[in-house]
Amino acid sequence: MRGFVFGLVILLGLSVTVLSIRPGGIRRQLRFAARRFRIVLVLGGIFVAGSAIIRFVAPEGVVADYGPAALAIVLAGVFLVVGRDPAGTAAAGASLPSRKS
Repeated sequence: MRGFVFGLVILLGLSVTVLSIRPGGIRRQLRFAARRFRIVLVLGGIFVAGSAIIRFVAPEGVVADYGPAALAIVLAGVFLVVGRDPAGTAAAGASLPSRKS
């Protein structure tokens, strides 16, 4: 149990570190993570509904075997396209004035 808790603490610390390093700060990165989580919830609901429809329409055969996997691949592709950072965020981070010592 101690190892599990230690692993969770390490994972949390590593996540905060990585998010803090990225441009825009941790608050902006957490906002992006929340956006992606909402997208995953919607796509997960679409997968569950689509999988149920496939099972009702074609309970046996090739469609029943490979349909849910094909749907998952398509939805993963949709996530890769929709889950990107919003347009202009990389340019906004690059145009910040630099500090001069």
